[in-house]
Amino acid sequence: MAMTDSRDSNGPVLVTGATGYVAGWIVKELLDAGHSVHAAVRDPDNEEKVGHLRDIAANSPGHLVLFQTDLLNPDCWAEAMAGCSVVIHTASPFITEVDDPQRELIEPALMGTRNVLEQATRTPEVQRVVLTSSCAAIYTDAIECRDASGGRLNEDIWNTTASLDYQPYSWSKVVAEREAWQIAGQQSQWQLAVINPSLVIGPSLNANPTSESFRIVRQLADGTSRFGAPRFSIGVVDVRDLALAHVAAACLPGGGGRYIVSGHDTDLYEMGRVLRERFGRTYPLPPRVLPRWLAMLFVPMMTGVSRRFVARNVGHPWRADNTRSRRDLGLHYRPMQESMEDMFVQMIERNLV
Repeated sequence: MAMTDSRDSNGPVLVTGATGYVAGWIVKELLDAGHSVHAAVRDPDNEEKVGHLRDIAANSPGHLVLFQTDLLNPDCWAEAMAGCSVVIHTASPFITEVDDPQRELIEPALMGTRNVLEQATRTPEVQRVVLTSSCAAIYTDAIECRDASGGRLNEDIWNTTASLDYQPYSWSKVVAEREAWQIAGQQSQWQLAVINPSLVIGPSLNANPTSESFRIVRQLADGTSRFGAPRFSIGVVDVRDLALAHVAAACLPGGGGRYIVSGHDTDLYEMGRVLRERFGRTYPLPPRVLPRWLAMLFVPMMTGVSRRFVARNVGHPWRADNTRSRRDLGLHYRPMQESMEDMFVQMIERNLV
């Protein structure tokens, strides 16, 4: 998808966190469309981390330049952003098991957003910033969908139930996105578009993905769910569709805004079920729905999540309105079974399950 709006789109595009699961596909889309990409990474010399980006660039018409950056260092972004007309800020931790939520989640998410966006204001070429946020900035628990208009989450809703003590990952997304909107409102040079994806699934370009998504899918097949999986309600989106959403948001004429990017309303049992027909003879995928009372008893022991979290998500349908993403970004979401099978085959090939 090429950038074809009326603004000057000849400048490079900065992608932060470029070695990440989502960012890798964004970089690929941009390079395949012939754009110059400034890829912000922790260590440009770490071939294990950046080799796949170099390989993509070698086989595309675009041009790739790697820049060493640190989310917590405000002084390292000027060089990486120089000349860029678009900044796509994806870099933020996606982990749920942490020892120090403030240090491991809140500070990187908040300070990273602040450092990148404040540098965007100091870089005169920047006209558009696209921020990867999350549906976690909209809600914490599936039970909250029942109180939304029409029973579906929408872009007008903000998460008011997460905190440093309860679901700090969700709180980190709230804090970071609110910071982005505050910074955007203090200037008139660039426009902000925010992408709010649900759980990201699908294949990775990086051989060793660290996204929490892979841990969740692995638990469906490693024996953890051999007796069944609960109807733990979530939304999912294919990483390739999500990458297209970012590129489309970078091209939008006029204003930006928030975009829920979620292809399917589903749950953990259903995610396992779509894999069972093809892989069920080889892997202990969940054979049945785990009753809610059993989920309340065993899921906290097996995963470490709180009973409160289980109670507020199991058996409560998750629903989100993706109209804006389909209408404004032109998204056509691929089937969940395709995404899950592509992801699972890759995990098998890489001995991740």
